Amino acid sequence: MSIQVGDRLPEVVLQRIGDGVESVDTKTLFGDTKVVIFAVPGAFTPTCSEKHLPGFIEHYQQFHDKGIEVACVAVNDPFVMQAWGQSQNVPDGLMMLSDGNADFARALGLELDASAYGMGVRAKRFAIYAEQGVVKQLNVEAPGEFRVSSAEHMLSQIS
Repeated sequence: MSIQVGDRLPEVVLQRIGDGVESVDTKTLFGDTKVVIFAVPGAFTPTCSEKHLPGFIEHYQQFHDKGIEVACVAVNDPFVMQAWGQSQNVPDGLMMLSDGNADFARALGLELDASAYGMGVRAKRFAIYAEQGVVKQLNVEAPGEFRVSSAEHMLSQIS
């Protein structure tokens, strides 16, 4: 069963690059704030690099002006997430988070078996808006689609 609107975000540990590799738990990251968490199946993949992340980069300031943090999550290691963020000119403040073992994706019930494509377990493409750790909006893409998890769609849903 996947996470639903009204549920609390699961408590798992993600990683990011700061002063070296940092392990950060989701409660610390998302528990006391408003946040949009969007997940991509993989860093450097076509739709993720050409549309999904660029949309959140383009609209980052609009989220920031509403007091909303933005976090990108992928089942990639933290070094890949850092390199992808650098290659995409991600603004300071947009979190690039590694869910290297798919713990977050599994805890959300939003994992994707991409073994047929040589990618193993990944996260489905989705976007969540949460306030103080509680899911207020949940948009999960149908396989092969990119519509409801876009930055533009999320902005239209958040008042």
